[in-house]
Amino acid sequence: MITIYHNNRCSKSREALHILEASGKPFTVVKYLEQVPTKAELTHIINLLDIMPIDLVRKNEAIWKDNYKNENLTDNAIIDIMLEHPKLIERPIVVNGECAIIGRPPQDITNIL
Repeated sequence: MITIYHNNRCSKSREALHILEASGKPFTVVKYLEQVPTKAELTHIINLLDIMPIDLVRKNEAIWKDNYKNENLTDNAIIDIMLEHPKLIERPIVVNGECAIIGRPPQDITNIL
C-alpha cells in the first residue's frame, strides 16, 4: 500500500497528491500535522529514506531557526523535535512498501510507484 504524508497547505504536497491520484493506484493519505506519526513510525520512515534525521528537517522554518539551529542535537533529539513540531518534517513523503522518497520535486515520487 502506498502512503503519502501530506500537508494540504504545501503546493509540492498537493502536486504529489495529484500525481498519486493520476496513477490510479490505491493509496492512503496521512495528514501528518493532524495525525502525527509515532516515534517508531517516523524512525522507520527515516530508515526507509536512508537519511539522517537532520535531513528530514525543514531548516528554514522559524521554529527551527529560532530554537534549534545552533544546537548540538542527537539523532534521537531531532526525531523528538520533529514529533513535537511536525511542521518541521519535510514534505511530501511517499512510502510504497519498503521504499520511500521525499517528493521534492513531486515528480520524483513516480520512481517508487
